[in-house]
Amino acid sequence: MTDARIAGLHGRRVWDSRGRPTVEVEVRLVDGVTGRAIAPAGASTGRGEALDLRDGGDRFGGLDVHRAVGSVNHEIAPALKDHDAGDQAAVDRLLADLDGTPDRSRLGGNALVATSMAVLHAAAASAGVPLWRHLAGGRPVRVPLPEIQIFGGGAHADRRVDVQDFMVVCPAAGSFSEALDWTAEIYRAAGALMRKAGKAQGVADEGGFWPAFASNEEALETLTRAIESAGFAPSAQVGISLDVAASQFGSADGYRLALDDRTLDTSALIDLLGGWIEQYPILSVEDPVGEDDHEGMAEFTRRYGHRCQVIGDDYLVTNAKRVEAAATGGTVNAVLVKPNQAGTVTEAFEALRAGKDAGFGTVVSARSGESEDVTIAHLSVGWDAGQLKVGSFTRSERMAKWNEVLRIEESLGAAAEFSGWSTFPFITQSVNATRQ
Repeated sequence: MTDARIAGLHGRRVWDSRGRPTVEVEVRLVDGVTGRAIAPAGASTGRGEALDLRDGGDRFGGLDVHRAVGSVNHEIAPALKDHDAGDQAAVDRLLADLDGTPDRSRLGGNALVATSMAVLHAAAASAGVPLWRHLAGGRPVRVPLPEIQIFGGGAHADRRVDVQDFMVVCPAAGSFSEALDWTAEIYRAAGALMRKAGKAQGVADEGGFWPAFASNEEALETLTRAIESAGFAPSAQVGISLDVAASQFGSADGYRLALDDRTLDTSALIDLLGGWIEQYPILSVEDPVGEDDHEGMAEFTRRYGHRCQVIGDDYLVTNAKRVEAAATGGTVNAVLVKPNQAGTVTEAFEALRAGKDAGFGTVVSARSGESEDVTIAHLSVGWDAGQLKVGSFTRSERMAKWNEVLRIEESLGAAAEFSGWSTFPFITQSVNATRQ
């Protein structure tokens, strides 16, 4: 018989995909099994999300994490000793109470989320099952639709273009594996188009091509051409997903599109994005207006929510209460779930569950500063999220997660169900007809 009580816990300082320090936590249970997880970090962040604890000062631009590692080893470790790793909700409540701040700033969101995920891994190992199966608890699951960056922009590419992510989704694929095959061809075609135009200039934070476009719309034009060049039908087989991250270029004066050299008010920005939806095969738009622009969010969703998924990221910051309010106000129809935004696994799940209860699309997401940690691959399957956003189709911190879902799909065998088009239930039949 296993004993899933926590025997010990150790925090260490490791490095993320941007060469910045981050926190890793390793949990050891009384029965001898261990669990380990690494905290990610975002570049584009919402004001309401859990805060990382950084050291400040000059070293590594103030981003070192010795204080957060100290939180793990000196406060969290003794507090969690002898607690049942199988009771994730109780562990996460203890973590939140121990920190005692609404933004997790005392001990650090990075210390808390790494600990929370490490405990989750240890509990699954103690139960002798894969993490996704431990999370599912016997409930049916789907293999998620991958949302994969082709061009990086915004805060992920030194604001070379204003829109943060130009991504593709392949809902007509027959499996997760086939969706990755299609994306690989599109990524390769996009690279060939950029090289031919003399615009290939490396990759951005999340592995997408570094944008070298004359306008934001040129990225859409090039991505649509890449889909066609790879042999796929835009809209019918492959769609575009945008992360506008409008808060990153919004201010009291309006939304400043630096690449296009113009400033737009909310109405004009909605009209611009609406024009793109009409012209290009866009199936999903994330944070189309600023995180405090509730009326703008509601207007965008009212006008285009039947045609595409409207995701709240900075707007919802993986917060269940915000998701519930968005459902009441009709401001979005999908929620992005980032465990480190919430601070613990339990709080992230509560936000996802609130989205499901509202009939929203649910998307488990990585951050721009990532690692080899594959926890979110398991969350996306075990929670039956339907969608997974990791970044691009290059760089090992991204591929580790795509490859982990491939293994999960293979392990499911004939029982594997790919979410595909079912992940967009709010797109109306009249729009669906255009895909036939």
